[in-house]
Amino acid sequence: MVQTKVRYPNFGDEPQPADPAEKNLVRSLAKGFAVLHAFTAERDELTLAEVARAAGVDNATAFRFLNTLVMLGYVARVPGTRRFRLTLRCLDLGFNAIARADLRMQARPILRDLVGELNEAASIGVLDGADVVYIERIQAGIARLGVDVRIGSRVPVYSSAIGRAILAYLPRETQIAVLEARPREKLTEATVTDRDALLALLDRVRADGIAFSDQETVPGLRVLACPLRDADGVPLGGISVAAPALRMSAEDYLRRAGPPLIAAARALSRGLEAAGGTAAPPRPPIANTPRTRRPSP
Repeated sequence: MVQTKVRYPNFGDEPQPADPAEKNLVRSLAKGFAVLHAFTAERDELTLAEVARAAGVDNATAFRFLNTLVMLGYVARVPGTRRFRLTLRCLDLGFNAIARADLRMQARPILRDLVGELNEAASIGVLDGADVVYIERIQAGIARLGVDVRIGSRVPVYSSAIGRAILAYLPRETQIAVLEARPREKLTEATVTDRDALLALLDRVRADGIAFSDQETVPGLRVLACPLRDADGVPLGGISVAAPALRMSAEDYLRRAGPPLIAAARALSRGLEAAGGTAAPPRPPIANTPRTRRPSP
């Protein structure tokens, strides 16, 4: 699985380039978030020095911030060691942002129905800037492919089936803005990165009603996705299914997995309409968004 190191601004004391928004930046708060972001799924327990190094601050600063976060309940000391780890209280922040309760509750039984002999995973994602954020996931396999997706995981829009399914139903200017929001890296040999080629793919997705990412984020993984739209046709999110590429040809996967996925998307969209809509409209890309570890679609 392709991974990208976390990139954060340098929060040290050295002079920084002038920025029009600099006067509004609370640097101490920024440093605190950099300390929190030092912890990852692979590095869930860190020493003070490791936190300082990852956050770009000195040991004394890291010490003060870690102890403050311990007092607030967001970080805990690992008993018997000199290490620290995040607490479950950090989930409150994330779930407050992605707690589209009706969408998630309605999606779970539908996702379970999609997972079985044909599909090994089914997901719901929403657009956040130039990323897709997963807000629900049912997975029965594909761990052997290095797929590590959980609620809150992110994947670039341009390479993901869900991203294309959502983006296809947005205005052209929005499509271009999202695609240009950050560099489009080749995550695998199959990743499409050319802007014009991606725009042509989005046109095809809009015509077909379904998006296909064939090993473009993770080698060996095929993903289909459909948009979840409200009564006005605005995409609120996307629903996807995934399976190993070695199981069958791309054509067979489209033929077998496509119709049930389209039916599931229509059913969930109708449910969202009945509930009055629960997912916020996609937000425009945020320039220079920190890039977190990249999961699979």
